Amino acid sequence: MPVATLTVRNLDEATKAQLRLQAARHGRSMEEEVRTILREALFRGPSKPSGPSRLGLGQRIHAHFAALGGVELELPERSSQPQPADLGA
Repeated sequence: MPVATLTVRNLDEATKAQLRLQAARHGRSMEEEVRTILREALFRGPSKPSGPSRLGLGQRIHAHFAALGGVELELPERSSQPQPADLGA
């Protein structure tokens, strides 16, 4: 398998520092940490976002307003039966 070299330019110092700390926590060099991050990101399949963005729209709306409490609405009685759509056949 051919080996490639990748250079990342314009990496801000905060990101580099976090990468260095994470690599140290995992007992790896920064280069090995980057290789591991890339492998995991690319080969684990579609990732699911974490945090609020992983929720669907309805769940995010509910979570946003949940602290305000709920309101119970009275549903009106159905006055007619639903009719199938007329597709003009």
